[in-house]
Amino acid sequence: MLDAFSRAVVSADASTKCVTDLGALKEFVAQGNRRLDAVNAIASNASCMVSDAIAGMICENQGLIQAGGNCYPNRRMAACLRDGEIVLRYVSYALLAGDASVLDDRCLNGLKETYAALGVPATSTARAVQIMKAQAAAHIKDQPSEALAGARLRKMGSPETADRCASIVAEASSYFDRVISALS
Repeated sequence: MLDAFSRAVVSADASTKCVTDLGALKEFVAQGNRRLDAVNAIASNASCMVSDAIAGMICENQGLIQAGGNCYPNRRMAACLRDGEIVLRYVSYALLAGDASVLDDRCLNGLKETYAALGVPATSTARAVQIMKAQAAAHIKDQPSEALAGARLRKMGSPETADRCASIVAEASSYFDRVISALS
């Protein structure tokens, strides 16, 4: 797994030069607290995000929970929830490091082939990842849905939080997009 610093050193070493792109490293350090807040927002809501994404996927395709469906019986549903948690965990690792190599190497390498061999429908899995992507963006921006949360609505930041986190949201979204593309 590479972070921004390791990537800069490896790149410079490969070209037998000194590290010259200090601007990118300064930006990575400047975003440190926002990056940690984003990862914390995802990690602290991971269980709900995954269960909601799987429930949303099932609502759109009821056949998944019927006899012979990929979320039937309970052990298959548990495996689906487990896989969703794993994907979310590796996306948060990539977000923390600022590099997708851990996501690619440890999570996505061979995922499509494994799911195809197991008969897991890629479109349903991709849909669950899309739902998690939308949830992650809302949590990072600290904009939970007021209509669904009701009295349980909890906002942690201020209105300008969304503007300050736009680049982190875009980065997190790119990692979710990598997962979706690896499944397609």
